[in-house]
Amino acid sequence: MSAPSFLRRLCLSLLVLLCASAQAQTPPVFRLGIAPHTSARVILEMYQPLRLQLEKALGVPVEVVTAPDFTEFARRMLHQDYDIAVTTGHQARLGQTDAEYLPLLTYGADFRAVALVAGNSPYKSAKDLKGKPVLGLSSTSLVTLWGQHWLKQNGIQEPLRYVSASDSVARLVLAGDAAAGFTSLANYQSLTRDVQSKMRFLVISEPLAGRVYMLNKRQLAHKEKIDAALWSFADSAEGKAYFEKYKLEGYRKLKPRELEAMDPYAREVRQTLQ
Repeated sequence: MSAPSFLRRLCLSLLVLLCASAQAQTPPVFRLGIAPHTSARVILEMYQPLRLQLEKALGVPVEVVTAPDFTEFARRMLHQDYDIAVTTGHQARLGQTDAEYLPLLTYGADFRAVALVAGNSPYKSAKDLKGKPVLGLSSTSLVTLWGQHWLKQNGIQEPLRYVSASDSVARLVLAGDAAAGFTSLANYQSLTRDVQSKMRFLVISEPLAGRVYMLNKRQLAHKEKIDAALWSFADSAEGKAYFEKYKLEGYRKLKPRELEAMDPYAREVRQTLQ
């Protein structure tokens, strides 16, 4: 072997070793997955205080991630893409049964689906929506699934149109591009007061299992530390400000069989993914 050839191989080997060493020293990233209940920009802002708390407690970088829609979020969750997945009860149940995620906690405030219409619209009941465009957040969103059941119970079979975020639902309804739209009560409450004042509820659901924090099975060894970090966040000034701003009323443990009650909706998500 010639000297130049030997030197090239030696340099290449050293480069490979340096890259491997750099990768070994790079700390793992903890991924906090948030279901896309609103725009990615709002989600990143909303969960920034919790991200910082987890990063401090776990000693590794934490990133907040979401997905283009609820269906893709469920798919990524089942592929184990998230260390913690925060999603509504039906997808939480699917993660528990199909991907061995462990439920940690949920929010204290009731989670409800609502159908929003413009305040000056003529729509007073489900039957008034026959033949009219109605919006949902995606085919596997809990508020959308609940809304479809409600329409079917009232004899309305028209398919929904799907949009990416709750603020888009409100904007399109107010613009007259849709007669009504389904979203969560919490997302309605996050709209500006001016937008809220121009809308009214056509229906409000019974309480459903809301956003649940689900722990990936690969993080089970760190469950106590993660649990402590979450409850510590709840007791902090930043956590209290977060709960007040978004009207979430703190954290609470799940009730017995609260997720099991979501099985019918979880089955619908599973069927969509298949």
